[in-house]
Amino acid sequence: MKNTSVIIIILIACFGMEARSKDIKALLNKVPPTHPRLFMRRGEEDSLRKKIAADLLLSQAFEHVTTVSDGILSTKPVKRKKTGKRLLSVSRMALKRATYLSFAGRMTKNPQYAARLEKELLAAAAFSDWNPSHFLDVGEMTAALAIGYDWLYDELSAEARKTIKAAIIEKGLKTSLKGGWWVKKTNNWNQVCHGGLVLGALAVMEDEPELAVQIIERAIQNVPRAMAEYAPDGAYPEGPGYWKYGTTYNVVLLSALESVLGTDFDLSDAKGFLESSDYYLHATGPTGLFFNYSDCGTRGGVSPAMYWFAAKRKQPSLLWRERQELIQFLEINHNPDRSSGRFFPFLLIWASPLKSISPPPATQYTADGRSPIGIHRSGWKNTRETFVGIKAGSPGVNHAHMDIGSFVLDSKGVRWAVDLGSQSYHSLESKGVVLWNRSQNSQRWNVFRLNNFSHNTLVVDGQKQRVNGRASILSFSDKAPTPHTIVDMSAVYKGQLAAAKRTIGLRKNQSVLVQDELKTLDRKTAVRWGMVTRAKVTITSDRSAVLKQDGEEFFISVLNPENAKLELFDTENPPESFDARNPDTRMIGFHTDIPASTNAHLHVLLSPDKL
Repeated sequence: MKNTSVIIIILIACFGMEARSKDIKALLNKVPPTHPRLFMRRGEEDSLRKKIAADLLLSQAFEHVTTVSDGILSTKPVKRKKTGKRLLSVSRMALKRATYLSFAGRMTKNPQYAARLEKELLAAAAFSDWNPSHFLDVGEMTAALAIGYDWLYDELSAEARKTIKAAIIEKGLKTSLKGGWWVKKTNNWNQVCHGGLVLGALAVMEDEPELAVQIIERAIQNVPRAMAEYAPDGAYPEGPGYWKYGTTYNVVLLSALESVLGTDFDLSDAKGFLESSDYYLHATGPTGLFFNYSDCGTRGGVSPAMYWFAAKRKQPSLLWRERQELIQFLEINHNPDRSSGRFFPFLLIWASPLKSISPPPATQYTADGRSPIGIHRSGWKNTRETFVGIKAGSPGVNHAHMDIGSFVLDSKGVRWAVDLGSQSYHSLESKGVVLWNRSQNSQRWNVFRLNNFSHNTLVVDGQKQRVNGRASILSFSDKAPTPHTIVDMSAVYKGQLAAAKRTIGLRKNQSVLVQDELKTLDRKTAVRWGMVTRAKVTITSDRSAVLKQDGEEFFISVLNPENAKLELFDTENPPESFDARNPDTRMIGFHTDIPASTNAHLHVLLSPDKL
């Protein structure tokens, strides 16, 4: 009976896949075999030009695209040069050049852009392969050739089209049929690889309809595995930096399907996905810096995907931060030899007018999920607002650090409590560090920036947090006078403490209170409280200190325990030879010994005003 049930389930699944294949094939058959068709079809350029011309900021953004494209004209095409095991930087450079040149060429009809694009795409097409052993490289390179091939199809020579199309098919799509762990993975690899390959499939679908159906069907079946990570509220487990990477490719996938086939197959209805734009908005402080937990960088820059979300949700306030980021971005001279901002032209496709955007309605934010967070800010009006974010979750999550209970804090336009961020993967891998093993005793956790010794959290008896532990948010309040988040950290200190709770509260005067409620096991326990900063620190008494940075002052006061003695811990020179230095940083904190089987309270007040 059991075997019969299994067979029935398999048959139902196979029938569902067959039905979906027929649906996809039917939709493909309805699409005219003409180019361009990805994201905006032939003839839609005029309406886009009008939209851009009607908005000063969008006009400046378009001018940026043409200026950078002009700079690309004098650069040499990409070469197949790996960095360690990755070809990724080359793929990304090809993608940036493809998006800029093909968008500029399509909108201006300047033949120089098409000529330079053709050289770029032919150079990449001539590579022996696109490094399938690190399949992200293939995903991004396939996206590059697909966009360039489609957007400037008529301007490319017939021979070039033939060569580029063959490369998309052989080095991208058919290579992917061998599969790999990324196909069913739940992290950003899933989104990037399937996203790039679907672009390739849609670009060549009239020549390879069966292959296109296979690639698209596989994506529709497996991308929901990664999109499930946004549930229930939109918090991306890998942090806002990887949100930008994975989610941008996810949006590119959805937008491409919608633009070519007229449907995204309801993928955008995944629980928490659309709401994740709230997460990205709130995870950036008034300084413009991310709440950069896990392997996240400190600054995101412009996020074209947010323009898609704002339009999709009809919520312009999602672009409150983005508008400022765009203004700052456009004030900088951009090197055409850098791969950053490779999807920037898509902003112009997805954007609505940016003249008047109201601030977001909420100042407090929380989201559950694999890496729950709580964020509190005093307001949105300027860069001097106070902002504090705290992280729960587990070190065992992909790209995670031992940073449970850690926080970052902005006030007066300065980030006072900082996260050192991740170290370059290649710098560690090249020294033989086994970086991606997340077991408790893995060498990964000897890396200073990854363990709890370098984060704004607790170290108990000199031990590391427990990888298999998971901290949850016990309580969140967005109510005055003290909105706050309470995190139960007990599981990540299992065997070290009987219980551990941390509360972060934002007070009416814009000060922040950090409260740790601990219970020891049946032995005396040594606990270190610490906060990393780039500020110059002057310890003014055993339990108070003043921080100075960028002409501003910030104040620290230890309220409990009464016998605490503030001191500075070295973060500039980590202990291992493979560790990167952290120049001009230091940790301020204190040690306290807590008797066996005792409830202890560690309360620290962080204030923009003198205490």
